[in-house]
Amino acid sequence: MKKWLTVVAAVAVSVGAFASAGWETDFEKAKATAKEQNKHILIDFSGSDWCGWCIKLDKEVFQQQAFKDYAKESLVLVLADYPRDKSKQSADVIKQNEKLAKEFGVRGFPTVFVLGPDGSIVGKTGYQQGGPDAYVTHIKKLIADGKAKK
Repeated sequence: MKKWLTVVAAVAVSVGAFASAGWETDFEKAKATAKEQNKHILIDFSGSDWCGWCIKLDKEVFQQQAFKDYAKESLVLVLADYPRDKSKQSADVIKQNEKLAKEFGVRGFPTVFVLGPDGSIVGKTGYQQGGPDAYVTHIKKLIADGKAKK
């Protein structure tokens, strides 16, 4: 029982961290912001309250200051969340996320896409070992490789 309560508490903190870290849940709004600010979009398809790798990615990377600093300057962050407990999501967000999962062909969690400011797919990734600095380097490489292909 004690372990279960610890897991529940960790998940609650994790879900709250997404909201407080500037993660957008409205994809259309995020696309408009990215275009206006000429930033890339990072969209995280996550099962924030049940997916172990999603929780690990959030804790080891997305909640860390090195990632937050990079994201603030260079990215518009979007959380497409598929929690077991949908009570904190509106019907519109649930519908939008289902549509996004189909559009992007998401088959597992976490799945992370990097999109250009125009909304085009630049790269696809997921959990990566190494913490926030390595993840930022990885995202920068996806962006650079995407630009090289154009």
